[in-house]
Amino acid sequence: MVGVMSSGQSAARRRTIRRRRAVALAVPIALIVLVALASGQPGDRAPAGANRRAARGGVLGARAQRAPSRQDRRQLGADAPGGLRPGSDPSVLPGPLLIADSDNNRLLEVSPDGRVLWRFPAPGDLAPGETFRVPDDAFFSPDGHQVVVTQEDDFVISVIDLASHHIVYRYGHPGVPGFEAGYLNNPDDALLMPSGEIVSGDIKNCRVIVIRPPAHTLLRQLGVTGSCEHQLGVSYGSPNGAFPMANGDTAITEINGDWLDVVAPDGRPVLATHPPGFTYPSDTNEVRPGLFLSVDYTSPGAIETFTSDGKLQWRYAPTGAAALNQPSLALPLPNGDILANDDKNNRVIVIDPRTNRIVWQYGHTHVAGAGEGFLSDPDGVDLAPPYSLALRFAGTSRAP
Repeated sequence: MVGVMSSGQSAARRRTIRRRRAVALAVPIALIVLVALASGQPGDRAPAGANRRAARGGVLGARAQRAPSRQDRRQLGADAPGGLRPGSDPSVLPGPLLIADSDNNRLLEVSPDGRVLWRFPAPGDLAPGETFRVPDDAFFSPDGHQVVVTQEDDFVISVIDLASHHIVYRYGHPGVPGFEAGYLNNPDDALLMPSGEIVSGDIKNCRVIVIRPPAHTLLRQLGVTGSCEHQLGVSYGSPNGAFPMANGDTAITEINGDWLDVVAPDGRPVLATHPPGFTYPSDTNEVRPGLFLSVDYTSPGAIETFTSDGKLQWRYAPTGAAALNQPSLALPLPNGDILANDDKNNRVIVIDPRTNRIVWQYGHTHVAGAGEGFLSDPDGVDLAPPYSLALRFAGTSRAP
């Protein structure tokens, strides 16, 4: 049941819904853009202007064609024109970002110049008695119509429909961990596959699960529930991520023992290696075939790339006041830069690996907050289509 809205608010909501329906036409264009992108060398720096123009064909990126009006900003609680750290370069991003702002219990879409374009939940988005607590990760669906949210410390996976602005599916029981059918125990990094299946790590149950909405039963799982030792193809030591790869395989990160496992679409083990020098690996994902990107969820933390045989290629691990504090996810950008959430420093950053300098930042280092330009323990990030993780691998990703 949605609360009573004024006529102005109703009109604004109707405009929002119309925009979300209209941008669905952009998905075929996005796929064309991805084909063009794939023809280049991964990691090469593309002209910033070209990236920004391409992003305007994306699903939520369509809103970046115009700046929010003063009325829009009042409704969003964003009266200031942007909230970036001084010196940030908006051109390093191809388009808007989706941020899971965990301790503020919200999702934000932020433009490259730091404007809040969208947030969830807004008043009226949640049904009576429904909650939305500690969103840990959030990723767009392959078609860009939904966002899949993992609420790790609330033990649920939620699917938000962007047209209706409501939660349309939930697996798990808020606030109640478990291993029985319909229960989770610290789920992490749920991703929706083109097949309609959702793949997620289930950390404390030591398994990778596959579910298919609207059902509330497991289709299958990798690993043995409660068996938390690394034994490739048999058991998994607290897996906190299962990410698609370009060849259809899946990259699984095991916390226990610092492992990256690669499994084939049928679940058959392909390889296992160690992210070099890590103590708490998190969310390892593929940059390009043979090269992986991962973070060390520690303080001081680190971000690195390494090969499939565990050889270090690049590392970012500043010390002192500049140190990372429990970063949990890093993703490659089309221009070769690295996007990351630095959780306990309350910021999302872009690092240029050629200079090892931060070239863009949203959030105030060491300072948590909920106002314009502030975050509180941001624990997940995704790019708006056509650069979203799911759309990037849409042609090959499948649930193991």
